[in-house]
Amino acid sequence: MARVKSIIRRNVQHGTLFLTYKNVMLDPDTREVSVGGVPLLLNRKEYDLFYYFMLRPNRLLEKMTIAETVWGDHADQADNLDFIYSQIKNLRKKLKTAGAELDIQAVYGVGYKLV
Repeated sequence: MARVKSIIRRNVQHGTLFLTYKNVMLDPDTREVSVGGVPLLLNRKEYDLFYYFMLRPNRLLEKMTIAETVWGDHADQADNLDFIYSQIKNLRKKLKTAGAELDIQAVYGVGYKLV
């Protein structure tokens, strides 16, 4: 199963083993993120959220889609989606502190975009 997932991931990533965008590199096999070669420590949900954004740079992602993908199908039962905001706030802070050239922008009323 791991081999099949690896092949699918490489196909999605156009044959590369790492995802890179600007000065940030993400290794899906080891779940490591580095900014300019310096490792960045992310918790599990921050990593999952960042991985989802790295697969789709410069694309607008709706809040509900993010919630269902990262937190699972039960996310639609939540009263609000403030938990996404707090995770993105923490992720932005860590990226900025590490000197990342990318940013996660909020699109009012819709969702977020990695630029």
